[in-house]
Amino acid sequence: MNYKDMIINYCKEIGLDTVGFTSCRVFSELKHYFEYRKSMLLTNEFEEQDIDKKINPHIYMENGKTIISIAFPYLFNNDFEQCINFSKYTKGRDYHVVVSEYLKKICNFIEKEMSGKAVYFVDSNSLPERYIAKLCGIGFIGKNNMIITEKYGSYVFLGEIITDVAIEEDEPMECKCGDCSLCEDACPTGAVKGENNSNICLSYISQKKEIEDKWFDKLKGRIFGCDTCQRICPFNKEICFSNIEEFKPYDFMEIVDLHELANIDKKTFLKKYSKSSCGWRGKNILQRNTLINMMSMNKNVDIKEITSPYVKNYYNRLLQHFKL
Repeated sequence: MNYKDMIINYCKEIGLDTVGFTSCRVFSELKHYFEYRKSMLLTNEFEEQDIDKKINPHIYMENGKTIISIAFPYLFNNDFEQCINFSKYTKGRDYHVVVSEYLKKICNFIEKEMSGKAVYFVDSNSLPERYIAKLCGIGFIGKNNMIITEKYGSYVFLGEIITDVAIEEDEPMECKCGDCSLCEDACPTGAVKGENNSNICLSYISQKKEIEDKWFDKLKGRIFGCDTCQRICPFNKEICFSNIEEFKPYDFMEIVDLHELANIDKKTFLKKYSKSSCGWRGKNILQRNTLINMMSMNKNVDIKEITSPYVKNYYNRLLQHFKL
């Protein structure tokens, strides 16, 4: 059995069935694209500005020969009924932790069975993971700039491994969107039209530390993230749900307690919400977004004393904005 089949079979043994391979090389074809986005101010505060770190995987492993891309499905249900809610990807255990645990096992397998070196990444480098996933045949990049897999649609996290073991490449997958423009038409801010401006994507807005008052009316129930372009996508209609138990939604993320979130304290945050995939952003962002949505949608919740000056500032701005 060759190395490629050995890795694929091992991944299947631990519950992962969407795996692909591509050559570890400088993605020089993307240099102009990233330079253009930077010149047009289309990058954001979470994005690496050093273009070389985006296109050169040898920065992360000098002798790397292969990049392995793996998709981790996270969707457990298609229930989008709650008017104030979290994005589907946030509802289970923090994917940074879960995906890292799986990738570490695969790296250990490569090192033990193939005597190779391997390093893994989950949002911990600046490489274009969706582009890499496309090259690996994991899926195609849709008009909404998301990777879309055949089995799980776009409801997947991506993880990468760079190894010095030479493995046969897979064939890239080209875009299958065709003339469909449903996601472009449905996007509340036009973020996925044309040049894909992530700076006005509501998922990004919900995660920013500072947001302008003009966004208060736009979030419309989004506490963290935005699933609009995924909900409307035809490739997400007939898909399989996740088999990764760690991503099973927490009850408190499925049934949102607005009173708890609007008055959240550090103890409650650490005990519950810090375990989720939006926990990395801290309690103040969740509290702020809850207050925004609560006031914009006329939800009656008793607000106790707000101790954070940061949240208090937003609370006062909200009172003025909505004339409450």
